[in-house]
Amino acid sequence: MAAMVLTGHGGIEKLEYRVDVPVPTPGPGEVLVQVTATAKNNTDRKAREGLYPTKDKQDVTSFAMGGEPTLTFPRIQGADIAGRVAAVGEGVDPSRIGERGLLDFNLYADARRDINLTPDYYGHGADGGFAEYVVLPADQFHSIPNPELSDAELAAMGMCSYQTAYHMMTSAKVSTGERVLVSGASGGVGTALIQLCRVVGAIPYAVSQPDKADALLELGAEAVIDRGDLPTFVDRVLKATGGAPIDAVMDLVGGEMTNLFIDTMIQDMKARTTYPRLSIAGASGGNVSEMMWTRVYLYQVQIFGVSHGTRKEAEQLMAWIRRGELKPVLHAAFKLSELHEAERYFVNRDSNYLGKIVIVPDSQWQNHGAPFALNASNENASNESVSRA
Repeated sequence: MAAMVLTGHGGIEKLEYRVDVPVPTPGPGEVLVQVTATAKNNTDRKAREGLYPTKDKQDVTSFAMGGEPTLTFPRIQGADIAGRVAAVGEGVDPSRIGERGLLDFNLYADARRDINLTPDYYGHGADGGFAEYVVLPADQFHSIPNPELSDAELAAMGMCSYQTAYHMMTSAKVSTGERVLVSGASGGVGTALIQLCRVVGAIPYAVSQPDKADALLELGAEAVIDRGDLPTFVDRVLKATGGAPIDAVMDLVGGEMTNLFIDTMIQDMKARTTYPRLSIAGASGGNVSEMMWTRVYLYQVQIFGVSHGTRKEAEQLMAWIRRGELKPVLHAAFKLSELHEAERYFVNRDSNYLGKIVIVPDSQWQNHGAPFALNASNENASNESVSRA
């Protein structure tokens, strides 16, 4: 089969397109999935470049929460996999052959449904979806028959973004009526957070660029706050909320923004009914934030570090997708053989970018990728996808 193989830490030259990779065989409790689309995530790049240090910030490394690093080479990346069951292993009902589904991307350490302490995932600790076929656990490949969703749109709703977003919210116990500030609102996790806030009855305030405001408002944001002009940022957030403090911040940025995010929550403690809560699941603005601990403990700011989610949360998200309560935000599709181009585009994306990029095997391109190709006529595909939703 064709696959894009990661051969080591480094630049995109470490990604090699090969056409002679053996098709894997499903074992007991597994299914062989013919991949039709796999969403690209920022973690693909960060894992490739070794940007997950937890001790020395200069380390070139990746996840090792369970002890030894599980990213070994060669590896096929790609976590958010949509496709169809092509074969089943022992113990799996053969009637599942032909079933379309979406992967719960986690490599769980055990069968517990409500906790996941050693986060790892397909495309990192095991081969993922940047290939024509992949072997997956049958109980984590969830049937999503919805005919209104294309395979590319289904992949764009993958759990790497949506489950991370939902776990940010459940960790902070976000509830109905609460004001939630969402940083990095135009990306995959950010657009998922906006939708999920509305599903649970919370009020999302998006931090993004002004030229993305219309699309984010249509998606469900109560207001869009320009991430620029840092000295006035807190005042502009409070103006958007009518002077009320933010109840919880979903932080995907870090760096110099962290203190400002905390400021949006501690302006008027007498007006609060809950503790200020900061959920952190990203550091696009910088991996190191400097803050005064007195501000954290005197104002009783609760901080939650969030990586992946749980089986229970994944099942809930799949149910919402089937019921049509969550919508895809798809920016564009690229061929698998053009993954280098997709990586460059992802890193250097301009202000037109909103939502997810998906990667489609060349053999599936005409049916599942071509309608969403990036070109002059659909460069704003993300806005169109929001409109279709």
